[in-house]
Order: sequence, then C-alpha cells, then structure tokens
Amino acid sequence: MSCIFWFDVEDMFHYARSNARPSGIQRVTFQIYAAMQHGYGGTGRVRFVRHGPDGQSLVPIDWEVLERTFSGIANASTVAPEPSTARRIETASRMPRYLPAIPRALLRVASYVPDRIRRPLLQFSVLQLRALAALLTFVLNVIITLSEAAARGLGAAIRMRRDERRKANAGNSTAFAPPMRPDDVLIVLGSPWFNAGYAALVDRLRRESGIRFAVLVHDIVPLRRPEWCDRELVRVFRAWYSSVLPVCDTIFSVSRATADDLERYAASAGTRLNGRVQPIPIGTGFGDDASPARPECDKTGLPEPGSYVLFVSTIEARKNHSLLFRVWRKMVDELPADEVPTLVFAGRVGWLVSDLMQQLDNARYLNGKIRFVSDPTDAMLRQLYRGCLFTVFPSLFEGWGLPVTESLAFGKPCIASNRTSVPEAGGPLARYFDPESLPDAYRVIRAAIDDRAGLAAWQNRVVREFHPVSWDEAAAAIVRCLDKSASAAVELISH
Repeated sequence: MSCIFWFDVEDMFHYARSNARPSGIQRVTFQIYAAMQHGYGGTGRVRFVRHGPDGQSLVPIDWEVLERTFSGIANASTVAPEPSTARRIETASRMPRYLPAIPRALLRVASYVPDRIRRPLLQFSVLQLRALAALLTFVLNVIITLSEAAARGLGAAIRMRRDERRKANAGNSTAFAPPMRPDDVLIVLGSPWFNAGYAALVDRLRRESGIRFAVLVHDIVPLRRPEWCDRELVRVFRAWYSSVLPVCDTIFSVSRATADDLERYAASAGTRLNGRVQPIPIGTGFGDDASPARPECDKTGLPEPGSYVLFVSTIEARKNHSLLFRVWRKMVDELPADEVPTLVFAGRVGWLVSDLMQQLDNARYLNGKIRFVSDPTDAMLRQLYRGCLFTVFPSLFEGWGLPVTESLAFGKPCIASNRTSVPEAGGPLARYFDPESLPDAYRVIRAAIDDRAGLAAWQNRVVREFHPVSWDEAAAAIVRCLDKSASAAVELISH
C-alpha cells in the first residue's frame, strides 16, 4: 500500500484567528492542499491534521473544515478605507487600544508657551506615553503567556483524565493520535513556527511510528535579512528552523533561489540538512474565478479600469513601497496630472512602515495619485488585476513572487525587481529594474506609461505566451519526490 501524506494544517487556523486576509503563504499552501485533495483524496493517501491542546499530538480533521476556514479569510466582505485612515490602521496595530491620547489640557497649555519650550514639552510627553505603552504591552504579554500556560496545563489535565477513562473502558490509550505507519509522511507546507516544540513532536513521531517528515520553505527572510522583520519573529524563526531542519527528511522550496539561499544559510550556521533542497513548481491563480460584477466590488470605490497601476502586497519595508512613492512623486512633478496614472497599493499595513504611512498622509497620498485598498477580498483582487494598466513589484527580497505570476495569469504586464527569486517568477515576459535605484525604476516605469502602444503590444504578448502552471503540477511534484525517496529507502533496506 502506498504511503499516506499527513498534512499539518494547524498554522492555517492559527493565522485565521488574527488576520482578515490570507498572505502569500496561506494562498500557496491552500491551493496545494486543494490540489492534493482533488488528485489524491479519493485514494485515501491525503489526510489533514491539527494539533492537540498540548501541541504535541495530532488530531485528524475533514477537508471541508479546512476549506471553510480558508474561505472565511479569503472571501469575507470588506470596505476599503479612505487614504487618510491608513496611518491610523498601523498605529492601532502597533499600540495598545487602551492607551490614552495626549491630554487636551496639555495641548492647550503648550499652545501658550514659547516654541523653544513647547517642542521639548511635547517630545517629553510622547516619550512618556511610549514608555507607558511599552510597559503595558509587556504586562499584557506576561498575562497572556501565563494564561496560555494555564490553559495548556488545564488541557493536558483534561486530556489525561479522558485518556485514563478510555483506557479503563476500552484499553485504548492512543485514540487521540492518528494511526500513522512507517514510511507515512508528515508534511508542513505553511508557517508553523509559532509551535516552539515542533522538533520534539516530529522526533517523537519518528521514533514511535517510523514516519518521515517534509517541510516546504517559502523564504528565510528573517534569517537572511532580519533588518526587515519584527524582532520577535526573527528570534522565533531562527529557533524553529535551527531545531527543525536537522529532523527533516525532505525539504521543498518555492524557488531555486530560495533553495540555494537555504543551503548557503545552513552551511554558514553549521546546520545539517538531510539532502538537497528540492524546488517545486508554484501554481498560478487563486480561488474559484468569479464575475468581477459581484455586489461587494461595486461598493469599494475602486479606480476606473485603465486608470491605474497596481501593486499587490503587504505594506512593509522589504516590499519597497517607498521606492514607488518616490517614483510617483517625481512623475507628479514632471507631468500634467491627467497623464499620471493612479498607483494602487492593495494589501494590509505591516511592520516597519510608520514613516512611510506618515509621509503618504502628509502628502495627501499625492493628492489622490496613490490609493490604498486595505485587505481586498479575492473578488476585489480579480477586479483590480483586470482593470490595471500593468502591475509593479519592487520587492528587495522574495522567496517566490506570487503577485508577479498572478499579474501574468490575468494577462497583465509586470515591472518588477531584478533581485532574488523574482526573475524566476516573471521569466522573459516581465521587465525588471534595480529595486535600490530610483533612476532605474523611474526609467522602466515611465517608459511603459509613455508608450501606450508598446504597452498594449506587451500585454498582447503576455496573453499569447504566458503558460500558467497548475496547482496540480505542484502537488504532483511533491508526491513524485516523496514516493521516489520512499522507494529509495526500501531498496536501501533490502540490500
């Protein structure tokens, strides 16, 4: 009998609890899950599991549960905020909601004192409030940590009592765990680094069941470029990968660039890998296609088709939105307003961009020449892709570049960064620039805007020549690799 693929999908539920929209990782993993279920679910080879309350056991779940969870974050209706609310969105995500504003009385007093005193006074007040925010956040995190520890202890006690009853009644002490067999494969495709004890879980399952373990690496940005990430993520990410990589039997990656990056990092960190990292083909497109005339799309106030350039991405430092802000500022200064297309940022506000959001707010989003569409649904994204002149993707570091292939799949040209994996995603149909060079980015983008006939010809070429990769191909590549490694292991044992 062929081995069974057990997909650990706990990270999807963990992500859905605190995020309104899927990121690229959730999109990629769900599409692979769906392809696996469609292609192999009927054979019994594909199973999905979540974590038990202690994080050290696995519970089987039905495909329909996972499907509903992803659909909930991909298709829930939303309304795009006005540009002036963008900075408030990020501020709310960074500071405790209970933190008071600067007292109005202090502001009234400050308005009457000389400027040389007013500025230090206000700066002192802001610093005091920031210190209070940091203290309250620390206390809150301690309370949450203690509460979670207590909940885990209670969950373990409940589970122990339940298992004792089951053992007394039926002599079965392992009913909570799925029936894994030797050579079955536990596969992690998503972002499970929130579970600090994951390596211990895998090690125990390998000893008890003889299973193999495979992981898909999307990128290692926190390890290679920690300056673009939240400090806590860097710590958690490093700890997770340093403990998990040595117990991986197979490591997949979303691109050749990421495979090379991981192998170089492992060598420099002294981390042992059990074989070469295997890139897999990444599919194009997302979700079930639908008419762009959905009612929810009509309420969002999206720009008119053909009037804008699109950038789909979380707004964070690594994605390099600030470069496009400078490009559009230069165009607004040099061209008549009606010749400058609107630049649409579609995504959510991430980390390390407070200065950029303040600049956009101060500039009134270049008087409307930049628009921010927050947390767009899949239906809204389809409408945005279909209506844009072309897309841009200036990221400084990527594991793959999903918005690039999405753009090409919708028949839209893409002007993108020439760094890391992005040229793998765009191939010969995209055009590239140095993401650290304003003149180079301006030259390539301005050329596409000025030459509308050339842009139309380029778009026609994309429509004719782009060959989308199906998610079935990604699933099949994973199955082939794992089946091949299983056959090699059996042959080695027989000899």
